[in-house]
Amino acid sequence: TIAVTRSKSSSSASPVMFRMANDDNNLDGAQVTSARKELKFDDKTGRFFETSLETEECIPEEEFCTIDEDTGNRIRLTVAEKERIFLDALQSYYASGRQLLSDDDFDLLKEDLQWNGSPVVVVDRQEARYLAAMEAYLKGTPIMTDDEFDTLKKELKESGSKFAVDTEPKCYIDTGVCKVTLQEDKFRSNLLYLPAGIVLFIVWLGLGYEFIEPIIRLNPLILIALGSPLIYNGAKTITEEFIFTNKFVAYGPCPSCEYENRVYFGDILGVEGFSEEAAVKCPNCKTVFTVQRSTLRASTLPKQ
Repeated sequence: TIAVTRSKSSSSASPVMFRMANDDNNLDGAQVTSARKELKFDDKTGRFFETSLETEECIPEEEFCTIDEDTGNRIRLTVAEKERIFLDALQSYYASGRQLLSDDDFDLLKEDLQWNGSPVVVVDRQEARYLAAMEAYLKGTPIMTDDEFDTLKKELKESGSKFAVDTEPKCYIDTGVCKVTLQEDKFRSNLLYLPAGIVLFIVWLGLGYEFIEPIIRLNPLILIALGSPLIYNGAKTITEEFIFTNKFVAYGPCPSCEYENRVYFGDILGVEGFSEEAAVKCPNCKTVFTVQRSTLRASTLPKQ
């Protein structure tokens, strides 16, 4: 059997490995192996079929693998796990100067993510400025002021950049403080308009059938379409001005146990709620942590 390997470690490589039979006229037994599955050609049927390549097997020549400390076997990682390792390595290097992966491993991981179409390996101009600013600050030669850096970081957070938002909890051994960045819960925030919207919808239909129907008969759908702008603007005004004033809903994992929590900022029917900072007690681990509305940064209290 002649084996021809094309791995991702070469510059013009493809993540596929081919094994062909010696006889060019007989393709029976030809085999195509990729990082995810293995195909074999059956000369009788003229088709490829899957072989028994285990999904847990990892091909180090074609993908980034980790080593099981207990057994010494290679472990195949999911794309999400590889993305987390990549971001942790990148942020650790630029934020603290600590290198989590060797240059070869980092290059292999980056190339693996590129082959999988992961967006985290693509850095835009603002993210590049952010990383460069952190590196320059560690070297003692800052390239921007603190206000400029805070503004840049805020812009990246608003755009959902993975480099400025830590959606996975991190704990610091020296202080015992755990931190994580929450996210805006737009779905539940929009649901707050529903009560006022339903009431206005019913009122509009009642008024329509009471006053418009005797004059001219309209299809109910047309009647609803005519009232949609009034219902929308009315529900928005009533909700934001009278029911849920200054509303903002955030969600994310508990910094301590990763149990999902939700936080509501604002007032409800005149009852004052959290304004700029919320104190939340996790229902799972009972840990108290604070959430900043401006940055959505959640952190536990320092241990005594």
